[in-house]
Amino acid sequence: MIVWLNGTHGAGKTTTSALVQRLIPDSRVFDAEKVGETLMDITPGLPWTGNFQHWPPWRPLVVETARHVLDYTGGTLVIPMTVLVEQYWREISTGLARHDIPVRHFVLHADQDTLRGRIEGDTVMGPSAFRLEYLEPYAEAARTWLHDEAEVVDTTHLTPAQAALQIAEAVKS
Repeated sequence: MIVWLNGTHGAGKTTTSALVQRLIPDSRVFDAEKVGETLMDITPGLPWTGNFQHWPPWRPLVVETARHVLDYTGGTLVIPMTVLVEQYWREISTGLARHDIPVRHFVLHADQDTLRGRIEGDTVMGPSAFRLEYLEPYAEAARTWLHDEAEVVDTTHLTPAQAALQIAEAVKS
């Protein structure tokens, strides 16, 4: 099984994924961003797109990596990864379904002011213009398709531990 934690930057995916992993037996965190980083390391570089998710190899490589890890380890993969382009989510979810891998798709949501405050006040990564650029695309995806495709967990007034517990309980039920 895959527990996919979607949502934009500042929603709490990375922090929450580590906590969810501790609450779901036999689970591991797989950061699909590492697949993108591997593609970014190719030299000479792939054509510039501004985001590795726009490279066509990224999506099937995420599917295949997840599939092979699950075939090897079993259990559950917790994947904290923003996917705001509906076509990309369809490619990933369809690819996983082709391999009979069940997916519980959660969106960690917070209002725009909360997200902006979290990004600007991030003491680990620092304020990030890149991360702020995704607030409006997230809002658009949430309005048009994303919230219909997932179980929404509003993290505006939740601690990461509370969000993780809510997700883990939903997965276990």
